[in-house]
Amino acid sequence: MSGHARRPAFRTGMGWRALGVFWALVATAAATTALTLHLLGPAEPAPPRQDRREPVAPAQGAPAPAVPEPAPAPVPSPPEAAKAPSPPHPLPHPPPHPPPFGETVSELAVAPPAPPGLPEAPSPPPLPPRDGRGGAAAPIPPPLEDLLETGPAGAIPRRAGDGREAREVYARPFLAGETRPRIALVIGMGFVAERAEAALHRLPAEVTPAFSPRLPRARALQSLARQRGMEMLLALPLDSLGMPLAPDLLRASLSPAENRERLLRALGAIGGYAGAIGATGGWRGERFAAEAAPLEALQDSLAERGLYYVEARPGAPEPAAAWGASVDLVLDEPLTRGEVDRRLALLEALARRRGHALGLAAEPAPLLVDAIAGWAAGLAARDLVLAPVSALTYPPGSYPPGSTPASRGTD
Repeated sequence: MSGHARRPAFRTGMGWRALGVFWALVATAAATTALTLHLLGPAEPAPPRQDRREPVAPAQGAPAPAVPEPAPAPVPSPPEAAKAPSPPHPLPHPPPHPPPFGETVSELAVAPPAPPGLPEAPSPPPLPPRDGRGGAAAPIPPPLEDLLETGPAGAIPRRAGDGREAREVYARPFLAGETRPRIALVIGMGFVAERAEAALHRLPAEVTPAFSPRLPRARALQSLARQRGMEMLLALPLDSLGMPLAPDLLRASLSPAENRERLLRALGAIGGYAGAIGATGGWRGERFAAEAAPLEALQDSLAERGLYYVEARPGAPEPAAAWGASVDLVLDEPLTRGEVDRRLALLEALARRRGHALGLAAEPAPLLVDAIAGWAAGLAARDLVLAPVSALTYPPGSYPPGSTPASRGTD
């Protein structure tokens, strides 16, 4: 009996021990799990789902909105905002600097349109008839063999055996009996062929374009100008303030022989022009012309070849060794519609006062071309006439300041 009486007590004690061991193990596992979670840190929250937003119920008693409020536009993070492209910088007038020697330039930017409210410029006129009838000038002839000779880089101008000269053969005809005040405009064709082509279609045919040897497709563009009856100039690369050195520049520091060689290379780059101008884009040969001897030698060379010369520096003396003229005003510095209109009005006043005026623009920006086309359309009504540069030129040493220029051109 005694053995049987002790067995239940023994079993009861063993059960309580086993239960205690079980809960001890559970507590140890829980503590281990908590410690592990603490060491790992909190889990990263999932990104919010913007496409499944739960509508918020309005407060009790408040009227429900008729239209659900749209979700606010997401705001880019600072790195994304920094990557956003900045608005393109308008380029109404690309810097009138030539491209590096031997390179070309393509149209990279388009000038913005003129401000609203300005008068619409007229459509470009049709090409003039070949016989010159109907009040339109006949096309300018292409380069003639009698007026050319072989040069170091192509055919260069010369006087013909019968005395004909390029300044007369390639000039736009102008009535010798014209008594109205004359205004001539020289527009540089710049260094972008597409922009030059658009300008040649839109500018009045009396405007005189100046072509740089560095302009792509210069000869093809000259052909277009010829068909419109436009007198043309060669833009000479003269050393100027702020101009980088290049192997084609005429420089006062070079020997006369070296400058002559560079001049002949420039003269042979294109053909069929009536004269030359000492400007390439916005550069006007200030450093080259600072000494009288190189400038006079340049004019002598042009005169020998039957070309006239346009002095591009406003206020500079008239050409002393060649037929020519001097620029009175630069139209596109700065290039704004209001400033261009103001300077065209100044040219009118100057022409009325002394009988003639000559304006220059460095590059055919669309804003400038539109302003000139609109201005020229009303010029005859104001008793003024737009003339080619040859109608304002004088022989060397005989340019009378402040007077009406001598008759130039044909009846």
